[in-house]
Amino acid sequence: MLNILIISNDAKELYSLFKSAGFSPDTQDVRQQALGTMPAAPTGRAYDIAFLDLDVENWQERLLDARHRMPVIAFSQPDVKKAVEAMRLGASDYLEKPLTGQALSVIIGRHKKKIITHKYGFDEIIGMSPVMQEVFGLIKKAAASESNVLITGESGTGKELIARAIHRWSPRSDQSFMTINCSAIPDTLLESELFGFEKGAFTGALYLKKGLLEQAGGGTVFFDEIGDVSPLFQTKILRVLQEREILRIGGLRQISVDLRFITATHQDLKTACQRGAFREDLFYRLNVINIHLPPLRERIEDVPFLAKHFVEQHAAKRKDILIKGITADAMKVLMSHVWPGNVRELENIIERAISFANTPEILPADLPEVLHQAPVKTRQANTRLKEALAVFEKETIAAALIESSGNISRAASNLGIFRQQLQRKIKQYKLAV
Repeated sequence: MLNILIISNDAKELYSLFKSAGFSPDTQDVRQQALGTMPAAPTGRAYDIAFLDLDVENWQERLLDARHRMPVIAFSQPDVKKAVEAMRLGASDYLEKPLTGQALSVIIGRHKKKIITHKYGFDEIIGMSPVMQEVFGLIKKAAASESNVLITGESGTGKELIARAIHRWSPRSDQSFMTINCSAIPDTLLESELFGFEKGAFTGALYLKKGLLEQAGGGTVFFDEIGDVSPLFQTKILRVLQEREILRIGGLRQISVDLRFITATHQDLKTACQRGAFREDLFYRLNVINIHLPPLRERIEDVPFLAKHFVEQHAAKRKDILIKGITADAMKVLMSHVWPGNVRELENIIERAISFANTPEILPADLPEVLHQAPVKTRQANTRLKEALAVFEKETIAAALIESSGNISRAASNLGIFRQQLQRKIKQYKLAV
């Protein structure tokens, strides 16, 4: 059910219209609001969508207050000047009075993808903790802007979800969202992949090819792991950011591109700039709006909500038994873990537990052995270096095995060692696979 807010002098009459259109069964999804302070939604969560009457007093202030928290549909007596101003101030859409049930159905259907679909977070992101509420606020503000966004955070925290949420809530939401894995494009293919080429530009160029940036025109480009790119990549991207133009290989004229840029990295780019590994001018171009995604260990209160979400998401993979939830004892085990792999690690563990469970609820025995080990205590000053390194190595290998679902080859690749080396370490530390 949707929580719909009506801001109008005629809220009572409009409530009846929404009810007749099927948006207000007796759960009272639609709430009337007299002119004044915006109330809390009836379920304790934010409103999903607002309808703002532009014929009320101080409608501009009300629109500016609401637009970062939800899509706002403006409506009024036919008035082109008001409609244009409302859209300029951030309204998602505009309707003329008198409203009809059909118009409401169409407009709400059009904005469904901008409406929260679960009660434990925002868009596709789960989180009830205060730090995540701050992140949600930044997402909405970033979505209302055309400025570049840099998303920082450890691997596995969900940086791409943040980028997609910004795009979905932005005016470009009907255009393409192009994800470019920066570390996956070698320098030898950089220009042809990003900028494209003209027919006959080089041997084998038998046709005109539009690059990724040109294909994404009008939409949003997400550069994932921007901190891993080469100096050449940095130079090429900086020019695009500055000039908003590209040149195909073999081309004779610059091509203008209308793009919104969002980037993400797990690295500390400020430190990289100090080392000379990352261009300082590029960093400042990218870091206009910064959204830092906290690691899961810093928002441990979100673990139960995330775990419940992943159970619902992966339960259908078991055809012989319906997994409905997690026991309290199993949840205690999850809450005591430090989560070096963050949300990605939690999802992996829940999916694995669903595969091993023999009852409708996940038990502690269904969780991997590494979660039952006591967390490493703060080491004493007299701890021998060799012993400390061995403990750290064991923890790192255990986390890599969990993230790879026990796939030794993939875990070895992620750790940057050979498969045979990892097998010896697993045997040495007596790790369960």
